[in-house]
Parts: sequence; C-alpha cells; structure tokens
Amino acid sequence: MISRKKYAREVKSIPKGFDNPNEFFTYVYNDQDIIWMGQNTNHLHSKDGIMEAMVSSIKKGDYAKYPPPDGFPELQDLVQEDLGLTHGFDCLITAGATESLYHTANNILEPENNTLTCDPGYLIIDNFCSRFGEVRSIPIYNPECGYKLTPQLARENLDENTKLICLIDPLNPLGSSYTKQEIKEFKEISEEHDIYLLHDITYRDFARDHHLMAKYAPDRTITIYSFSKIYGMAGLRIGAMIASPELISSVRTILINDLGTNVVSQKGAIAAVNSKYEWLDRIKDTTRSNQEIIKKAVDQVDGAFIPVYPSDANMLAIDIYDTGIKPSELADYLLERGIFTREGTYTSKLYGHRYLRVSFSIPTEHVKYFAECFLEAMDQLKVEK
Repeated sequence: MISRKKYAREVKSIPKGFDNPNEFFTYVYNDQDIIWMGQNTNHLHSKDGIMEAMVSSIKKGDYAKYPPPDGFPELQDLVQEDLGLTHGFDCLITAGATESLYHTANNILEPENNTLTCDPGYLIIDNFCSRFGEVRSIPIYNPECGYKLTPQLARENLDENTKLICLIDPLNPLGSSYTKQEIKEFKEISEEHDIYLLHDITYRDFARDHHLMAKYAPDRTITIYSFSKIYGMAGLRIGAMIASPELISSVRTILINDLGTNVVSQKGAIAAVNSKYEWLDRIKDTTRSNQEIIKKAVDQVDGAFIPVYPSDANMLAIDIYDTGIKPSELADYLLERGIFTREGTYTSKLYGHRYLRVSFSIPTEHVKYFAECFLEAMDQLKVEK
C-alpha cells in the first residue's frame, strides 16, 4: 500500500451536503446561475477577441498538432513586452501559473533549504515548497505589518539555509501589495543572503500601483504570470514564468509538459494580450466600484470589517470573527442563495476561522445581490445563535 506523502495537505473543510471537494466543485461549475465569488475568477469579458481567436483555432484544427515546448514565440514575446522584461530575460509558457510555482520550487530548493511564505497566503505554494525543503510560514494577519510579508519579517525569520522568499503581490486573499521601497529592500535581502525571490503577480493588473521585483533583482527573481484572472481564462489553464536565461534553462530540464501547453489556450492568450488595453480600464473600473458596494455592506455590520481596503486585487477578506458567526456558516448560507464564496481556511491555517474571502470581478448587479444577501445572512445567523 502506498503511504500518504508527508507533505500532503487535507482540504480544510467541505461545504455541508457534499462528500468531497470534487463533488462540490462539480456542483457549482454545472450551476449556470450561480454567482461565482469563490475563486477570484473574472467574469467581465464579453467580445474582446479572446473567445473568437480560440474558436478560429479550433475550426482550423490546430489542436491536432503539438505546440512548441516552450510556448509559441509570439506569446512569449507578448508576455515579456507586457511586463517590460524583454532584455536579459527568458520566458516559458506553462499550464497555468500553478505549474510555474511548482517548477520554481523544484528548480531552486534542496532538502537542506527553507522557504519563507506567509499566512494568510496561497497555501499551494507552501505545499509545493514543503516537498523540497522546510517551509516557514510567517503570520501576517495584523495591521502592524500591513497584512503582508515585509522585509523586516523576512529578516527576522531567515537563516543561512533560506533559499527562497515567496511574495504574492497583490496578496491572495487580502489584496495587500508592495511599495517600491519594500521591493528594493527585498532586493537587498536577496543579495546579502544569496536568496531567490518568487514574485507571483497573478493579480498585478487589478492594482492601483505595482512594481516588478525583476526590474530590481533580475538574476534572482522568478516572476509568475497568469492568464486566469485579468484575462478571464481560468478554465483554460495557461500561465508563464519569466526569469533570467540561466534559471529558465535549468527549469527546462524538469518540465512536466515537455510537449507544450494547450494550443487553443495559447491562441486565446495571444489575442488577450494584444487586446488588453482595449478593455483593461473598463474591468478595473468595474472591480473598484464593486468593492465599494461590498465595503458599504460590511460597514453596516457590528463586529465585521475588511482588513485591507481598498484591495489591490479582485478579492478581499471580510473578517466576521467578532460577530460570533463562523465563515463556514456564512458561506453555506450564501451558497443556498446561489452565491459561491470561500471561507478563510482555504488560504490560512492560523486565521481561516476569522474571515470569508469574496472576489468581485463579476457583473455589478451580482455584487449588489451579494451585499443584500450578506446583510440578510448576518441578521439571520445572529438570531440563530
């Protein structure tokens, strides 16, 4: 019998009425009317040329051939141009940013190494890094550090075996992000201690201001790029990693998809980057006004608050600990009313009992409905206590 790997992590909780996560996600996926606020996906695209490019690719039968293993050169160039990382960098197209995260951990870490991550954070990074060394998950759920892994916290927790610092910027689930000064300080840390920096910029395009670590520490930064969020292509599983040619060359030796990434997804991604500045402002304006609606609702509930506002991502956390209502109770209540949200245990081992995470890159009328149901839920669940 095969024993469970030491790094395997059980799902923290499953909504009531479901036996396993796949059953639950099959349910929400197949419900065409459900309001999708639980996975930070973007539902604000219409006819932006993205879908049309993929349909054209399918009609031409492109899917019958393997693509170039590193990705189509046109798409690689577009990603690097989008970031302004064209000289002294290389790019790999991957099956989602998640694959890029795994390759980063696999490529850099040795068993004697440790990695600095944060809690709350995107826990799959902890899972990956724990397969190749020790993970030091640093608590950041407090206003003193701005709800993020700061340079000071990194200095306090690193040692001679620290090899990787993971920065999710903006941070899932809170929406906190880094200043230029903080980015420069991390660059100094990486040089002083021979540490690499994983810069996950999945939510970059929702931010009010954003600074790329790679522009300050080009030889020590691995930039993780996603098409799932701002481009609205989550189900197509396509992303990229950008780093120095030396680092990318090393990653090529451990590729999972050595026959390339989905052809149709890449065609859609090319159209997405090419059309980006035709629709970007519209989506950013909508998400920012949507989070204002949520904030007004939360402010009406005693004991509830948003730790980071405004969020620089397309999601935020609603802390309801002092209301006496559990995030799982609120998530179940909302699900019964056709709204899919995510309780905090998905993104925190220490603080998941405090908050509900909601994303808001959805039509505004859906956000207004959420706000109504949230207030209704808080009143009703308090009565049931």
